[in-house]
Order: sequence, then structure tokens, then C-alpha cells
Amino acid sequence: MSAKGLNSNVLGIFAATGAAVTFSVIDVTFKFLSDGYPLYQLVFFRSVVALALLLVIFVPLEGGYRILRTKNKGLHLARIAAVSFANICFFSGLAVLPLAEAVAISFATPLIVTLLSILFLNERVGIWRWGAVFVGFTGILVIVKPGAAAFQPYALLPFLGSCGYATLHVLTRRAGGADKAATLSFYPTLGFLALSALAGLLFGHGNWVTGTPLLDVVLKPWAWPKGIDGLLFVIAGVAGAIGGYLVGQAYRLCEAGLVAPFEYIAMPLAILWGLLVFAEWPQPSVWLGSALIIGAGLVSLWRETRSLGPTSRPRPRSSG
Repeated sequence: MSAKGLNSNVLGIFAATGAAVTFSVIDVTFKFLSDGYPLYQLVFFRSVVALALLLVIFVPLEGGYRILRTKNKGLHLARIAAVSFANICFFSGLAVLPLAEAVAISFATPLIVTLLSILFLNERVGIWRWGAVFVGFTGILVIVKPGAAAFQPYALLPFLGSCGYATLHVLTRRAGGADKAATLSFYPTLGFLALSALAGLLFGHGNWVTGTPLLDVVLKPWAWPKGIDGLLFVIAGVAGAIGGYLVGQAYRLCEAGLVAPFEYIAMPLAILWGLLVFAEWPQPSVWLGSALIIGAGLVSLWRETRSLGPTSRPRPRSSG
């Protein structure tokens, strides 16, 4: 592998890892706030802060506001739809499931990304990458312990969310190098802002409340933040801006099948947050599963630094 290709892959892996860390911050803040605030409000405030940071910091750093002009309008609309679907499913599940369980189930994403990258990106996934994905996924199964209790109807929500996230990542990779990472982050954030504002207008008065915990995640009335909650909204927004930028950078620089396993790092972070914030002490199976997850990512990184041949990259495509 050329030095340029190696550096690109390593940078992409670090970006994916950093994105997983920042998104874990969003997960824990959203779960903490979900009892008192509707999902659309959490997304709205996060989007306002994230969009402001993108426009003030990340967009100027990558070339100025001209980079927001894109020929891939259709692709970005598809990305907005995919990530909006993913967020609704995952964060609804997060509100009604234990943090570690919801995050664990959502990690079907790397496996789905690998499959989609073969079908739609013509990427070659060798035995080492397949091994990393399946070992990591085995770690998830060790944690979840599949059965009637694990795969209750609510558990389908984070799995559906993982399908949406996988679609987003593959679409991001499909764009190739046509758009900057800040551009790739800007459009989904703008979509979040528009959709959450619309939801606030529809449901903010609280007349749609049903008394059903899952439905009321979305249908609860708007409530102005109190005390430290306002700071948590800001933290989620900052994490959203950084995470959105990093994940866009990761899937620009690397093959989707390579960087996907590194998102597994969010699993042990979910365990840590669950312990510190919600006093959820992990069972032995959770520790074992996390070891498999981290090991899979490290093996994949080691193999990538030793592999030969140029890094493949899809050609930028325009969708109008």
C-alpha cells in the first residue's frame, strides 16, 4: 500500500473512532433528557448548535461557504431521509430500552454496511475484514443474549435504526470525493433542523399525547430546558457537529467495509456511561462481548497497516 493510501486509511479509522466517541455522548445525553423532553425538541436544539458550529468553524476551515454548493442534491436528499429514519428509530428505542442494550443491537450497522458496500460500491471485502465484522458482531450477540427477552418489539427499533445508518454511510461513500466532510455533515443537520421544527409545530402543544411511553417519545409537548438540562442540550449539539464532521470524513477517506468495525468502540463507552450515569453495572457477558468488539477493531487496524495494494475509492458521482 502506498504511503498516501495508508495515511488516508489510518486518518479515516481515527475519524470513525472519534465519531463513535462523540455519538456516544449524544446517546447518553438524549437518554438522560428523554424523560422530560420530546425527541423532536432534543433534535432541534442539537441541530441549531451543530449547524452554527459547522457554519462558523468547519465550513470556513474546508474552503468557505462555496463548498456548500453541490451537484449531488439527490444524493444528499437520500442521505437526509436515511439518517432521519435512523435517528427516529434509534432514539425512540433508546428512550425505552437500557442504554447498553440499545447500543448493542444498533451495531448490526457495520455488518449491513459491509454487505451494502459489496452490493452497491463494488468494494472487495477480504477474510480479515469479514472476520473483524463477525467477531465484533459475535461480541454483540454475547451481550444481547438473543431470545424472547432480547428481541422484544422495542428491540427492533435500534435494529431498524442501524439499517438507516448503514444506508447513510454507503451513500456517503458513494459520493466519493465530490464533497467535503463539512458539506456531507451540513445537509443532514439542515434536514434535522427542518424536520424537528415541523414536528414541533405539529406536536409541540401536547394535544397528541397518548400515555404510551414509546409514542410519547415523539408526541410529548415542548418544554423549555431547566437548570443543567440547557447545558446538556449544548453538549449534544457540539458533539453532533464534531461527530457529523468526523463520520463524513471517515467514509470519504476509507472503504465503508474498513471503517465500519471501528464504530464498535461505542459499545464499551455505552457500558461506561450506563455505569456512571444510570448506575447499570454490566454483567460478565457484557465484558466478554466488549473484549471481542474492541479486539475485532484492533485486528482490522493491524491488518490494514500490513496489507498491500492501493486503496480503492469510488469515483465521485453527480445526481443532479
